[in-house]
Amino acid sequence: MTPSIADNIARVQAQILAACQAASRAPNTVHLLAVSKTWGPDAVRQAHAAGLTAFGENYIQEAVDKITALRDLPLQWHCIGPIQSNKTRLVAEHFDWVHSVGRLKIAQRLSEQRPEHLPPLQVCIQVNVDGGDNKSGVSPQELPALAQAVAALPRLQLRGLMTIPEPAETELQMRAVHRQAKDLFEQLRAQGLPLDTLSMGMSADMTAAIAEGSTMVRLGTGIFGARH
Repeated sequence: MTPSIADNIARVQAQILAACQAASRAPNTVHLLAVSKTWGPDAVRQAHAAGLTAFGENYIQEAVDKITALRDLPLQWHCIGPIQSNKTRLVAEHFDWVHSVGRLKIAQRLSEQRPEHLPPLQVCIQVNVDGGDNKSGVSPQELPALAQAVAALPRLQLRGLMTIPEPAETELQMRAVHRQAKDLFEQLRAQGLPLDTLSMGMSADMTAAIAEGSTMVRLGTGIFGARH
């Protein structure tokens, strides 16, 4: 019998709890972001019925259609995919969070296009910690200047960093990359930026990410099953 979405959520939450206990962290310091890309509104409704309220989307038009269909639920929507200039208005008007800010131009457009009746858009800067060729994001060297510039934009609130490291073979290698991100995060905090969010860790590296300080893990397949 195929496990239900509620069963999957219970299993994932138990894994997060175990990872927090192993790292001597309080379980409420790590938040679960359900990555619902390619899944329809019914799947999101099932996840919400099982207690989840925060959902991550990669594909903007698909996400906007889903957000519109689920207006009746008190959900929080996170854009975690790349953003082209011609899609910034859709993101600014529909999402609560953006994790994938990697260029000042995109941040400026999001700030300018954020409707006045909505609260500031919560943003994380995507940093390419390990220099992966296929990953978006700012380099560690360029991060401090970008973070200060984004923090000064009026309709954005800079919350932290997001990473998508290249796959690693061992737990130690995973932890080393996540530790680099945590070090960058602490350096920005030391410069006076009031950051509180480290969006790092997916299904394969969640335990390592939590051990190194992640405050938000992004899980899709573990909740919804194999992607369509």
